[in-house]
Amino acid sequence: VKELRERSGAGMMECKKALVENNADIETAMEWLRKSGLAKADKKASRIAAEGRIVAAQSAGKAVLVEINCETDFVGKDASFLKFSDTVADVALNSGAADIDALKAAPFPGASNVEEAAKSLIATIGEKIDVRRMAVVKNDGVIGSYTHGGRIGVLVALKGGSEELAKGIAMHVAAMNPAHIRAEDVPAEFLAKEKDIALSLMSDKEKAKPADILEKIISGKVQKIVSEVTLLGQPYVLDTNVTVAEALKKEGADVISVARLAVGEGIDKVQEDYLAEVAKAMQG
Repeated sequence: VKELRERSGAGMMECKKALVENNADIETAMEWLRKSGLAKADKKASRIAAEGRIVAAQSAGKAVLVEINCETDFVGKDASFLKFSDTVADVALNSGAADIDALKAAPFPGASNVEEAAKSLIATIGEKIDVRRMAVVKNDGVIGSYTHGGRIGVLVALKGGSEELAKGIAMHVAAMNPAHIRAEDVPAEFLAKEKDIALSLMSDKEKAKPADILEKIISGKVQKIVSEVTLLGQPYVLDTNVTVAEALKKEGADVISVARLAVGEGIDKVQEDYLAEVAKAMQG
């Protein structure tokens, strides 16, 4: 049992059952455990995995972010999960995978591919594991990488500038999560909507001003909103006396691209009422 546990990573009772079912033949028991694990993995496929980790990997001219989900924060800190996610990030960096499907099909050390390695981990850990998203940034110049507690990951590619500046901008994006990089990236629909809102909030006295003055007032209000939702317009978190655009200008730099991933974005999490569960169990 001890040897099978060390080789398979499965629990003691599962290993004991595998040996009993296969006449104490370790090799056959290993195969039995693997098949059992894959079956369990398929059963867990519909469960919600909204916890987990954002991992980053970087080499000259390229950096990647990968979101790997599990069901609980406890498993998100498990040594096996951490090792698996770090290896997936290395595979994402070195395999040439351009999207999540290609990453799942990429070769993984000790397994046929990333997806099969995830299923094997499910058999060991007992939770759904999902290699959910990835982002790739390539640049001949500087790439800044920043991860915050494994919950948020950011990559920033700069034209000009320094690694220190690129990392600082990445930290800013992690904290402020701007919707767009620059003002010209803001959709026309958004500008029109904000213009209508600004007009509706004005007093009758303001609305009575000459059309050209009224237009300037509204444009000023909309421009303030645009600054709040764009990276270059926001006050730089590492020096709030300047905007991000001004911080970049000091080093003659410009932002080429930005990638940001946060754990569980867009996943509808089940809010469990543990008190209600305990009460229901007691009544049962």
